[in-house]
Amino acid sequence: MHHFDEIFGLAAARHGGEAALNAQLTKPKTVTELTEIPDDRWLSVITKCVFQAGFNWKVIEAKWDGFEEAFDGFDLGRCAFMDDEKFDALLTDTRIVRNGTKIATVRDNAAFLLELRQEGGVGQTLGGWPSTDYIGLLAMLKSRASRLGGTTAQFAMRFAGRDGFILSQDVVARLVAEGVVDKTPTSKKALTATQEAFNTWMDQSGRSLTEISRVLAMSL
Repeated sequence: MHHFDEIFGLAAARHGGEAALNAQLTKPKTVTELTEIPDDRWLSVITKCVFQAGFNWKVIEAKWDGFEEAFDGFDLGRCAFMDDEKFDALLTDTRIVRNGTKIATVRDNAAFLLELRQEGGVGQTLGGWPSTDYIGLLAMLKSRASRLGGTTAQFAMRFAGRDGFILSQDVVARLVAEGVVDKTPTSKKALTATQEAFNTWMDQSGRSLTEISRVLAMSL
């Protein structure tokens, strides 16, 4: 496995030099900033990523104001205790994408976030989870939340601003080239190897998972 400086050099050579590459990297929010995110904003970003999965992102973005209105600003209580009458109304609401399975995730994920609130706080849990065990956070989201498996959870955490990697096609290609995995990691063994590689690169560089993930993608 190459030292991170070497991978950074490859990416810099392809993107106009070190300064130009650094200008394209974004740092994640701090744990303090993440804990201050209102709970409804966590549900909002999670819902947006769930609806974007397998769908045209531009359509979801164009309708997002309608989503916010239809789901009562993603208030956790209102969404978690959505009754059948409200649910049925949403199935015919042209302000949103009328996918019954995904509409149901709003209710389920609101209930999940209420559980996290009781367990210490939504932002405290999702934002404070150690980056060195990011795969542990993803596993928790997959098992306890609704339709937050695969890259959906990864995008949700990235868009919320928390530190994390996204196992995009380019990132996986670099991981394969480095001998970390032989395909998109899905097994516990492969995900552990991926986390260990990222942890090594964090130690070598002092950079976040978010920055490292972006550099890996841009190194090809």
